[in-house]
Amino acid sequence: MEANKTQMTEFVLTGLTDRPGLQVPLFLVFLVIYLTTLVGNLGLILLIWRDPHLHIPMYLFLGSLAFADACSSSSVTPKMLINFLSKNHMISLAECITQFYIFASSANTECFLLVVMAYDRYVAICNPLLYPVVMSNIFCIQLLGVSYIIGLLHPMMHVGLLFRLTFCKSNVIHYFYCEILQLFKISCTDPGVNML
Repeated sequence: MEANKTQMTEFVLTGLTDRPGLQVPLFLVFLVIYLTTLVGNLGLILLIWRDPHLHIPMYLFLGSLAFADACSSSSVTPKMLINFLSKNHMISLAECITQFYIFASSANTECFLLVVMAYDRYVAICNPLLYPVVMSNIFCIQLLGVSYIIGLLHPMMHVGLLFRLTFCKSNVIHYFYCEILQLFKISCTDPGVNML
């Protein structure tokens, strides 16, 4: 006789704490941190965009890193803030996968941008006379484009593999966002292929 396997399409995020007295203070703390992060990153982008003296590779890379950081923060924090004040901590499978993809692509893009920034500084320190030739605006834009393309494509592999998982054990994710390892824990399907 076959066991009853009901496919889960909604999950419960447990969050950071289940103590009701801490929900509002945590909401306020994370709201201030989130707003500070957004204002700082968007302010940096606006400053670099408005000032022509800052249209050099180093600041172009910093502005791109600030944008990726703002995307990363905005992929997780709004849902976490809503869950602090709400009794319903549900998230659909589609929202969960979307949240994971945006967070992972932002994080990957940040990593590749940091590599590009390290290369920029290497050229500036080791070959200062050739720096303007090597780090031309076209080359910088190409490096940024490659960073964003790889950052956006790499998580698609993980998202594609997430669709092969079935969730029938539990619908409780013991975390404050849809983290991939937490999804593996509640999956009925062997996540071995996903972990490669």
